[in-house]
Amino acid sequence: MIVLRPSNERGHANHGWLDTYHTFSFASYFDPQHMGFGALRVINEDKVDPGEGFGTHPHRDMEIITYVLDGALQHRDSMGNGSIIRPGDVQRMTAGTGVAHSEFNASAEKPVHLLQIWILPERGGLEPGYEEKKFAREDKLNALRLIASRDGQDGSVLIHQDVKLYASILETGKSVEYDLRKGRKAWIQVARGRLTFNGHTLEAGDGAAVTEAERLQLEAGGETEFLLFDLKA
Repeated sequence: MIVLRPSNERGHANHGWLDTYHTFSFASYFDPQHMGFGALRVINEDKVDPGEGFGTHPHRDMEIITYVLDGALQHRDSMGNGSIIRPGDVQRMTAGTGVAHSEFNASAEKPVHLLQIWILPERGGLEPGYEEKKFAREDKLNALRLIASRDGQDGSVLIHQDVKLYASILETGKSVEYDLRKGRKAWIQVARGRLTFNGHTLEAGDGAAVTEAERLQLEAGGETEFLLFDLKA
């Protein structure tokens, strides 16, 4: 079974410096029909104005993944980490027993566009942790590149949950396939472009839930970037 989550049905808030869309319930946006998808709890699409950002704030018992689409995001946290994340970089922060961090647009001239993803960990009380890796465009081009997994497989960042997260950039007319096994389900999130799969079409910002094992055939209508989550059913 496939259920679409259209972009224009997501939660939305414009704070002036921040324009944000919420695939699942978040902050002041609450929809009991969209509280998450298995261990996947948050997909926020954020556009942050130059020089603006999120001041220091706390998290706990969450795996937080940041995926930058355009621009540069400056990160600092209470573990002593500080870096600038750019397109191609994947950042994982295990909030665990508690961590505080800030995120600001590193540019005074250009906005930053990113996806922030929250995944529920397999257990609470983990030791806080941080990891950051770069995945070249060539690694994702016309392929599914594993960027996050439970065991850090194939050089992916390690997350404390039975989830595999893939990223792909497909050129016009190119396609990839993915076999979703029995006992698994998938979420597809289109970051930009247009994606057709198994008789459905997704535009930028659209998502789709796949809850039965089947072969996914994904084809781009124009250059398309998307994420694919493989989760426990």
